[in-house]
Amino acid sequence: MHRHALLTLLNEYQTPVLAEAGYVERTKRFVMAHEDCFNTDLMPGHVTGSAWVVNPGRDSVLLLHHKKLDRWFQPGGHADSDADIRRVALRETAEETGLSPEHIKLLSQRIFDVDIHTVPANRFGPRHVHFDIRFLLEIDDRCPIPGNKESHQILWVALHQAVRYNHNLSTYRMVEKTRRLFI
Repeated sequence: MHRHALLTLLNEYQTPVLAEAGYVERTKRFVMAHEDCFNTDLMPGHVTGSAWVVNPGRDSVLLLHHKKLDRWFQPGGHADSDADIRRVALRETAEETGLSPEHIKLLSQRIFDVDIHTVPANRFGPRHVHFDIRFLLEIDDRCPIPGNKESHQILWVALHQAVRYNHNLSTYRMVEKTRRLFI
């Protein structure tokens, strides 16, 4: 997958949420302007891949407490120059949960959500922007999740409680999308 494959995914993606539609257009412009958009060292920002992980009952989501940023997030991270953003989301989910890939199911080839957020300057690097492409995944919530050293804790959280852990607008948006899809 080259950046043109990501542009195809973005062009196919439709959202009724006005703010997210703006993120999609802004992400397209960024990707078109930066051939190296998947390079983690590209500043002032780069493309990242994330996963909104639901259980088979679709009533819980998987969140992790990120050590570096001391906040709750869905699994995801840097592309590390990998242009296959679906593979990035799957890889990051496997790494951050400690699960082997056969326990992780991609529910759709299509984008689930697009977000743009600023990562504040910290001891690991300067302030920068993540153009985050998110996919919908499933993990059986009966499966033990060992996690890894990047997180303090990993929890299954009731869908209606997810915004208590992360009250970003994108979390509200993904909760509502999940409700519309499955409940």
